[in-house]
Amino acid sequence: MNKTRLTFTVTADDTAEALGSGDVPVLSSPRLLAWCEAACVDVMGDLGPDATSVGTRVEMEHQRATPIGASVIVAARLSGRDGRRHTFDVVVEHDLGEGPVAVAHATITRVVVRRESFLARITS
Repeated sequence: MNKTRLTFTVTADDTAEALGSGDVPVLSSPRLLAWCEAACVDVMGDLGPDATSVGTRVEMEHQRATPIGASVIVAARLSGRDGRRHTFDVVVEHDLGEGPVAVAHATITRVVVRRESFLARITS
């Protein structure tokens, strides 16, 4: 699988107010980024029992506010691979009743690591 589409509904827990990234009741950039990362992980699929991926680079432009209750579609596509490094293009849209509107776009890099050795490095 080289692409995926995930759908989320904005709740009060997803807002800038709730996450401390602002004081308005709209989708926060931190939650939006988490949803983008989730879509990238979904594209990568099962990496095996002792492998995982970690985010190493994000470039995101959050262009439009999204209110509580709105449905958000996050589409991620694998755009490049260099060994363990995977790069994704992510497009985010919402539909408030007048058709899909661009909310954000991002380029995200994730690297495949061995879970045990990765955790050993951060705990020693």
